[in-house]
Amino acid sequence: VLLVRYGEIHLKGLNRPFFERKLVEGIKHALSDLGATVRMEQGRIFVLGIKDKDRDEAVDRLTRVFGIHSISPAIAVEKEWNAIADSAMELMRRALGETFKVMARRADKRFPMNSEQINRELGHVLLESFPGLSVDVHSPKIKMCVEIREKAYLYCEEIPGANGMPTGTAGRAALLISGGIDSPVAGYLMAKRGLELSAVHFYSYPYTSERARDKVVDLTG
Repeated sequence: VLLVRYGEIHLKGLNRPFFERKLVEGIKHALSDLGATVRMEQGRIFVLGIKDKDRDEAVDRLTRVFGIHSISPAIAVEKEWNAIADSAMELMRRALGETFKVMARRADKRFPMNSEQINRELGHVLLESFPGLSVDVHSPKIKMCVEIREKAYLYCEEIPGANGMPTGTAGRAALLISGGIDSPVAGYLMAKRGLELSAVHFYSYPYTSERARDKVVDLTG
């Protein structure tokens, strides 16, 4: 499972569902050829169905979707303690570092252990299983994150996204693009605020070369 977080959208009021819907549409568009299923629940977006061989490609694409704060490749298991502990040990075997911290969040309050108990008990399991590890609550090399929702989600990575607002939430705009650095930077900043752009370039052959035109095509591709 890829667990997707969004940031600024949380500040929206009654029209927040519109921004969330646009973000889901953007994610589906970015992953349209990878067989992904996108589901939203309680301020999180879950991307399922990505094959292992396509995971890195999917994450790379999501880092360029405006509106996404961060992405975490996660393991999803049933809310059963042994399954959670086994998954945490599996993740720890892949992780690099000598210090760790468990960071639990219990969104489902029906789960019998609260966040602090999960932190303590899972930390105990990991310390017993990996003698070379030690706890560092201030600057750990490994953050073992656990989210208790309709399932338990465990992850150690949090990959930064592009942030901003989802494409299309601020209307449409035209971008006059010359081929220099200023116009594509301006276009990026406009798109990051939710504008859907139509780029316009004046190709003045023979006064400008085909190479100049091709550069603009590459910039807007």
